[in-house]
Amino acid sequence: MKHGTVAFQGSPGAYSHEACVRLAPHETPKGFDTVPDAIAAVKRGECACALVPIEVRPAKPMADNLALVEEAGLHVTADTWMTVRHHLLGAPGASLTDIKEVRSHPVALAQCAATLNRLKLQAVEAVDTAGAARDLAKTRDRTVAVIASRTAAELYELEILRDSLEDQPGNAIRFALVGPEPRQAE
Repeated sequence: MKHGTVAFQGSPGAYSHEACVRLAPHETPKGFDTVPDAIAAVKRGECACALVPIEVRPAKPMADNLALVEEAGLHVTADTWMTVRHHLLGAPGASLTDIKEVRSHPVALAQCAATLNRLKLQAVEAVDTAGAARDLAKTRDRTVAVIASRTAAELYELEILRDSLEDQPGNAIRFALVGPEPRQAE
């Protein structure tokens, strides 16, 4: 694989951004709004490769993303499972009693649905976990929280209101690094 830029869906601090650093430490990560946008950047030659989520535990394989990779004529060059720990993040000075709604990626919301119900918090879908954190950092709305990573909390200077928000342990995402060249035989 040639060195350069690795495309990923999301914003800095997203789980996919963390996986980029793990799988392609010598590449420069570049965020895109959607997985198709990230794949298209590779097809255009703007990025050397893309990082794509292909399976979520405890849910299911993400067949749509695999189909996009195949349709684009790209190949998996590496993959990794990454444990996902969801944290409830709030604006500086916010407390759990201030929060009325929680924003995050639909998968993160689903993995925390029972906990959000117990806390009587309204779930609102966002494009990605770290993007929701970035937006909250701008508004500093104390009635809104997000579900995102510890990295996003640090990056956007948000407070962790609750650790390990997920309904059950063992949440993980399998990420594939994809590019124009097939995986090399070992």
